[in-house]
Amino acid sequence: MHDIIIIGAGPAGLTAALYALRADKKVLVIEKETFGGQITFSPKVENYPSVMQISGNEFAEKMLDQVITHGADIELAKAEKIITENGTHTVVTDHGTFSAKAVIIAAGSKHRHLGIEREEEFIGEGVSYCAVCDGAFYNGREVAVIGGGNTALQEAVMLSEYCKKVYVIQNLSAMTGEGRLVSKLLEKDNVSFIFNSVVMKLCGSDKLDGIVIHNTSDGTDTEISLDGVFVAIGQVPENEAFSNVADLNDYGYIDASEACTTRTAGIFVAGDCRTKAVRQITTATADGAVSALAACRYIDSL
Repeated sequence: MHDIIIIGAGPAGLTAALYALRADKKVLVIEKETFGGQITFSPKVENYPSVMQISGNEFAEKMLDQVITHGADIELAKAEKIITENGTHTVVTDHGTFSAKAVIIAAGSKHRHLGIEREEEFIGEGVSYCAVCDGAFYNGREVAVIGGGNTALQEAVMLSEYCKKVYVIQNLSAMTGEGRLVSKLLEKDNVSFIFNSVVMKLCGSDKLDGIVIHNTSDGTDTEISLDGVFVAIGQVPENEAFSNVADLNDYGYIDASEACTTRTAGIFVAGDCRTKAVRQITTATADGAVSALAACRYIDSL
């Protein structure tokens, strides 16, 4: 049995592992998909203290190497539920069960979809959620980035380097990302901003060849010929499996304060999967430290 099981290997989960390991706790990290979480999709990380610039992939690799070096056990599996009995917490996964004295849920979130007809059909055939992964396929072609936050703007900057044309389509009247990124895009001749607009339809037969957008201000619809669409409209949590041990809010996030505790003793939460005002790498790593130290104090009090 481990001292602490951490569900999720993003910045929050890996930071929690590091702090717990340094407190001489036996730690198991369970990850279902990508070690590093959503940060691996970021082409450039420039807002982490002391790091001038690093790719999200490299950042994640360094974090993973660090916790493995400190002795963490790693399991590639999907956590399906947590069973708590007599002070022991058992995480049931699709590859077996694992028990510990405490559990830290750092399950993160996944890409939010547009939720329109044919979206799933066109994934990989013109619809993508990761410019880092798929952007190179659109060299010299015309694409649109849907969204106005930092992720959308970062993807637009990267795509503008090799795409013939990049449309940035935002449902609000202004971008919500950093002004520095907006300024960089405004300097690009091949980038156009479209505001107050939402994607209504994906066009094409076997693959995407355009979209129809609806202007919410004047009510007009416009069709734009495109080779690809990159959706960057935020994330959604995946916490349903933990609703028996933690309260979820109306949006599916675990209801927890900066203390990173849940309603169940010995169950803690960290990172983007919990209720919070700001979701950044720095806030995720902060949660990782807070939750790990809280879990260590809990175990030491037993």
